[in-house]
Amino acid sequence: MKIGIVGAGNIGQALAGLATGSGHEVMLSNSRTAETLAEIAAAIGCAAGTREEAIAFGEVVVVTIPFAKVFSLDPVPLAGKILIDTNNYYPNRDGRFAELEERRATTSGMVAAHFPGALVVKAFNAILAADLANPETVSMPAGSGRRALPIAGDDAQAKEVVAGLQDQFGFDTVDAGGLLESWRFERAKPAYCIPLDRLGLTEALALAQREVELAHGSWWRKSG
Repeated sequence: MKIGIVGAGNIGQALAGLATGSGHEVMLSNSRTAETLAEIAAAIGCAAGTREEAIAFGEVVVVTIPFAKVFSLDPVPLAGKILIDTNNYYPNRDGRFAELEERRATTSGMVAAHFPGALVVKAFNAILAADLANPETVSMPAGSGRRALPIAGDDAQAKEVVAGLQDQFGFDTVDAGGLLESWRFERAKPAYCIPLDRLGLTEALALAQREVELAHGSWWRKSG
């Protein structure tokens, strides 16, 4: 499978490494030029390109840039593609969005509205980059009680593809439902960035309350 990654931060690099290690063709991109990624891409074993090139390249496109910057991307080239949305909303970084502050929308719902032709699946947002890149974390086989990650999306086939990637990368999957339910594993919810197996994650998703947030940073302590 060809996977384009928009964003070369810690999550983008970790996913590029997992994908290339699983036999996929990967193009990593940032907001600058391919040359600025040449050394990183060579170390990972993937190609480097511009954002436009990565989007054109990928059958699956991972968008892993700060939430506020997602809306600067042209939606047209993503039509018909699976878009994996790893974003989280951090008001101090992204500015304040009334739809999210008033809980009238979810982050991935807003992403889907901006990319109406894409098949949006929220995934890989509820794990720290260090955990995603940890060989010990991702080496456990299915059925071993390994860590589970949540996904949400409105297209069943797109979610099946993403769940398959998570399995290849060493994680079980818990389907939280459609994008309307993706708030259950957004920032500061019980399932956010806390290592849980399939049963534990299912329980954490069920415990989530839309109006209630965990103390800021508590997920780092629990994950560490």
